[in-house]
Amino acid sequence: MRSIYISLVSEFYKSRKTLAFWAAILLPVVICSLVSFGFYSGADKILKLNAPGMTLWIRYAGATLNVMGILVMPFYVMFMAFSVNNIEHKNDTWKSLFAQPLNKFSIYTAKYLFAVTLIFICLFLFATLTYGFGHLLQVLVPKYTFSQYNPSNFLINSYSKLFLSSLGILSLQFIFSLIWGDFLKPIGIGFVGTIMGIVAGMVNWTYAYLIPYSLPALALQVTQVKKGKDPLDFEIFAREIWVSLIYAGILFIAGYFIVTRKSIK
Repeated sequence: MRSIYISLVSEFYKSRKTLAFWAAILLPVVICSLVSFGFYSGADKILKLNAPGMTLWIRYAGATLNVMGILVMPFYVMFMAFSVNNIEHKNDTWKSLFAQPLNKFSIYTAKYLFAVTLIFICLFLFATLTYGFGHLLQVLVPKYTFSQYNPSNFLINSYSKLFLSSLGILSLQFIFSLIWGDFLKPIGIGFVGTIMGIVAGMVNWTYAYLIPYSLPALALQVTQVKKGKDPLDFEIFAREIWVSLIYAGILFIAGYFIVTRKSIK
């Protein structure tokens, strides 16, 4: 554990000034601010709908969740996986990295966990800012009904599913970024995969859940609610989440063997 911690701290210092690091913070701030501004400037039109608190929260949080799940999340994860490994490719430091007095598994695990941590921070900020800005809108526009409903469970469940469903994409793109040091190949494959995932989800293909890039969108669409419960308090560990975790586990192990071979070149 000490080796993993040291490697994780090292990844932080190497990446703290990169776009990948700051994107985890700036992306939720920018998107949540834009959505909130839209609800503030368009308050007159939204108030005409006479939406109760739960419905208003669905419209408000859904504006961000839909954009993230369908389009932004897959591309963000692709870029994150590429950036973490591109530091070593760009500086040709794979050999020196594995020459350190730390075991190879700890170094590899730390790189992977750093990418996972950045995704977690990004989505945590999305959920927190959505909640905070929603209540700020209630203060700025008193006629809104945000205060009538507590969206905590909805936000926690939705962003938890989004986070877990992204791990399959991360693990796959992590391998691509280990194999290829250039930008075009891993991102190009990821782009094609994302388009395939979006199309498969839109046409409701039976086996769309087997495409890792379609899992974030499917995770937000599929909700199983127990009878008599809050309709927004849905199950987190649905089929698409288990598929993502299985992909993540298998590909994480495969990535370790790939990076071990790379280290001796």
